Amino acid sequence: MLILTRHDLESLLTIGDTIGAVENGFAQLSAGDVVMPQRVPTQVAPHKGMHLSMPVFVNGDSGALSIKAITVYPENPASYGLPMVQGVVLLYDPINGKLLAMMDAEHLTAMRTGAASGVATKHLARPDASTVLLFGAGALGPGQLAAVCAVRPIRQAFVITRSGKDGEFCEKMSHELGIEVKSTRDPQLAIRNADIICTATTSSTPLFDGEWLKPGTHINGVGSYTAKMREVDTTTIRRARVFVDRIQAAQNEAGDVMIPITNGEITLDHVCGEIGQVINGTIPGRNSADDITFFKSVGTAMQDAVTAAVVYKKAVSQGVGNEIDL
Repeated sequence: MLILTRHDLESLLTIGDTIGAVENGFAQLSAGDVVMPQRVPTQVAPHKGMHLSMPVFVNGDSGALSIKAITVYPENPASYGLPMVQGVVLLYDPINGKLLAMMDAEHLTAMRTGAASGVATKHLARPDASTVLLFGAGALGPGQLAAVCAVRPIRQAFVITRSGKDGEFCEKMSHELGIEVKSTRDPQLAIRNADIICTATTSSTPLFDGEWLKPGTHINGVGSYTAKMREVDTTTIRRARVFVDRIQAAQNEAGDVMIPITNGEITLDHVCGEIGQVINGTIPGRNSADDITFFKSVGTAMQDAVTAAVVYKKAVSQGVGNEIDL
């Protein structure tokens, strides 16, 4: 079995590789070529945490079999100096079931989550979109900006955090992406000027007023991951063409969509479909330049599997990682 650390993943995995793998994976998912049970959440209420188990089999030539086991503890960074998301991905040979690798899940999760936004942006945002607004500068933030910049001609990015500790983040991302990345404390002005918005927070309440959105905006919502959490309000959902990573997962875990449904403000029919259906050409994405589009992702095990497969292939070819016998 090959052991791959976070440092190994950082040296191997590019956002371009990840976007390509996740895009193909979404297409296979919506085509029915993926076996993916609903992930199992285990609440750790006394410590405000959660454990998630996410198994999946992706069929086809680039097939993958994996399970991710992670913990999500939102208070870790402030209370213990630990990452919010921790865990591992186990990758198996789908042909014979052999355990191939165990790898860090934190960086992989950030990259595949960024890639999902990259895929959605590629298929839903206006081609000339050049300004992005990011809510949240935590573990998911870098991947969001990198992915959007990989698929659209972004010239300027703005960042909003509730902690206000975003100066170092902006400087780092500006250097890495070669664009202007600035913090802002005026969400209304930033939203009115944003072509693309990425929400990557653990907020349980909406981050902005949907009336502020200008026609043509595309939004990626990737932070909230339970039926009781939401980053966007009902006005945003009502104004937007809404797409999800997987319908079943959205019904169970996407508070941004399910809260207004539960309140009787919209019906499930308001969801246009899955991003994989847009990729496969079975449903339309953006119909006009003025459409507001919203992609809601709660994260799927498919994204982990196809990303882990890319990492493993590159690690073997480059001689990266440590082999151990179990």
